[in-house]
Amino acid sequence: MVQDTQPSSETRSGAATWAPQAWIHHPAEPLPGASAGSLAGLRFAVKDNIDVAGWPTTAACPAFAYTPGAHASVVRRLLDAGATLTGKTNLDQFACGLSGTRSPYGAVPNAIHPLYVSGGSSSGSAYVVATGQVDFALGTDTAGSGRVPAGLNNIVGLKPSRGLLSARGVVPAAQAVDCVSIFAPTVALAARVLAAAIAHDPQDPYSRTLPMARQPLRARFRFGLPAEPEFFGDEAARAAFSDALLRLQDLGGEAVPLDFSPLAACADMLYGSALVAQRHEAIRTFFDAHEDDVIEPVRSIIASGRDYSASDLVHAQTRLAALAQEAQALWHGIDLLVVPTAPTHHTIAAMQADPVVLNRQLGAYTNFVNLLDYAALSVPASMRADGLPFGITLIGRCGSDWQLAELGQRFHHATGLTLGATGQPLPAPQNIPGLEGSAAPTVRVAVVGAHLSGMPLNGQLTERGATLVARTHTAPQYRLYALPRTTPPKPGLLRVAPGVGARIEVEVWDMPLAHYGSFVALVPGPLSIGTLQLADGSSVQGFLCEPLALEGATDITHHGGWRAYVNDAMALP
Repeated sequence: MVQDTQPSSETRSGAATWAPQAWIHHPAEPLPGASAGSLAGLRFAVKDNIDVAGWPTTAACPAFAYTPGAHASVVRRLLDAGATLTGKTNLDQFACGLSGTRSPYGAVPNAIHPLYVSGGSSSGSAYVVATGQVDFALGTDTAGSGRVPAGLNNIVGLKPSRGLLSARGVVPAAQAVDCVSIFAPTVALAARVLAAAIAHDPQDPYSRTLPMARQPLRARFRFGLPAEPEFFGDEAARAAFSDALLRLQDLGGEAVPLDFSPLAACADMLYGSALVAQRHEAIRTFFDAHEDDVIEPVRSIIASGRDYSASDLVHAQTRLAALAQEAQALWHGIDLLVVPTAPTHHTIAAMQADPVVLNRQLGAYTNFVNLLDYAALSVPASMRADGLPFGITLIGRCGSDWQLAELGQRFHHATGLTLGATGQPLPAPQNIPGLEGSAAPTVRVAVVGAHLSGMPLNGQLTERGATLVARTHTAPQYRLYALPRTTPPKPGLLRVAPGVGARIEVEVWDMPLAHYGSFVALVPGPLSIGTLQLADGSSVQGFLCEPLALEGATDITHHGGWRAYVNDAMALP
């Protein structure tokens, strides 16, 4: 039974911070973790197909419910690392769906716009992270359930390489490809949880110890993307994806359009071949005795798994292996794949009216990932023109988890988005655990004008191997001026007394130390490089202007930044 134990309130976006549908078990007293550890002080929730000793596991099917005597292996590791468990979250029944609407406990709303779907099947876990009720949450991912809800709720969804996290104590959906996944407001926190949870478990038949890539991707990396991406008529999503690709190029990426047909054919096999027999096998004993207790369309999907023979399954596995060979050829000359996390977004009402076709659309770029043994990371990209969240997924080879996290963190911080539905700003980037880091030391530099991405002097950064770290703002103690008689046009940033300044938009770049001197040498007077204080309280090197140079300059502080000023000036008749 859903336990409504918290009051309802509103976020800045208007979405409720408490949705009874998001929780299945929410006890008054949380389960404390160890007093010390890498996750001490953090609160988490788990999807209700993951066992917690003494708490019911329902998989969103009351007739299936049981009370386990032991924690799932991954829950035990997180408690041992110091995290406190607050409750269990709603899901698409038996983790079968990508919409968050297939539960007898109710549809979980989107955290930003409650009339829209949250995504599934890990719907409740994404919601409670997006609304700040917990610091992180566990989901599961077979066909995208740990990514789609992240993309639709403006949070991070980390789908580890298969077998890194034990699935012992997790109700299986398709055991050979299931993964425990992690939802968090930032990439750094998701990676920190992953580091605490990784462990080989000989009692999990699919657990394994993997060689992990320990170096970041190259400063100049190549990413594959669909040559003809499908958005099912959603032009807002198409535009948001195009913007995300430009941001990746700002970070040093080169886009490589690819024929995604082998990946699409692989994705179709998950439910359109004998591979769906895994869904039936996972809960066969219960399902065959209690089929009427399973809701539609979950019941029909699982029941279809009984229609195939053993020979059909062998044929499907061979076909999948052949498609994997074709997919392997796509990786020649690229470092990762980049796709929309979800190519469109539907209302709850529309999803309930057409639950199969619209659900399938949400999985257009997720279904193939686990089947082909890839790692994946969904990262917030933007708020679409219609105000809905949009995310992209970075997909890498098995064992590339830390590399994806490093790039994903840089991308996320470059968006300037806030955390989930809370309105809170992104914290400063953090080191990614498990990553050895770049061998070359760097200097962090904030740029405010003609060196911004897409501006005339940005090449002075990129040609020196600088990489974009974040789009953020200064502390509120600066004023911005348009300087006269400069080519190309440039602003001047002036530090002023407390109370008379404002926050000014800047980009923060990592510049290889070996090239920093040649960059500074290009800075013309009256500009100079000094120390800037950012909104989060940190300090970086950045552009400042001498006060005497402001004679005849125009105060443009009210625009909030140089890019906004330039855009407004171009819009004038």
